[in-house]
Amino acid sequence: MGILDLTQGEMGTRGDAATRAAEAERAAQTLGVALRLNAEMPDAHLENNGASRQKVVELIRRTRPRVVILPYSVGRHPDHRIAAELGRDACYLAGLAKYAPGQGGEAHRPYKLLYALAYREDPVKPTFVVDISDAFDVKMEAIRCYASQFTGAKAAGEIHPTGQDLYELIRVQCAHYGSLIRRRYGEPFYTAETLEVDDVLKLGVQSI
Repeated sequence: MGILDLTQGEMGTRGDAATRAAEAERAAQTLGVALRLNAEMPDAHLENNGASRQKVVELIRRTRPRVVILPYSVGRHPDHRIAAELGRDACYLAGLAKYAPGQGGEAHRPYKLLYALAYREDPVKPTFVVDISDAFDVKMEAIRCYASQFTGAKAAGEIHPTGQDLYELIRVQCAHYGSLIRRRYGEPFYTAETLEVDDVLKLGVQSI
């Protein structure tokens, strides 16, 4: 498993680039991430342009992922929306042999693109939900590594203030998605394509 940060978070109201880098390293260690890279694009000024696409293409070809998880294509922060578009476009272009030959190695196109839906306010129905009950405590430990952003906060990303502590809001969100698959905690994802099913009896979650 690997993580690519597109920016260094230098425009964040809380913290700075050096603090964010240290927090990202601690979170990666907590999650057991094998590889964490940073494209060093300008925070709050992200663009889906030729230079940005070529940089991400190079990283895709170098790391050769089979699955790429992107932010959902709608978001309050412009960088989140643009990251989704940039990521998708770069995944496609990375598979074109004549696009930027020699950039990062041979052409490679990931097999699956997933969009993360956690913490969204708008009612996007997940394509599927992953049971994270056994990994939930590790997830929370990794999130708490980003103390400069989240400790004492009442809102973040698409989560708006309710008066509750942010960490409790995250727990409630995960419990909600878990309830959709009859589990304690869940992580929701969306795919644009229709998924194939070989045997409906092997599908989880009883209908009635």
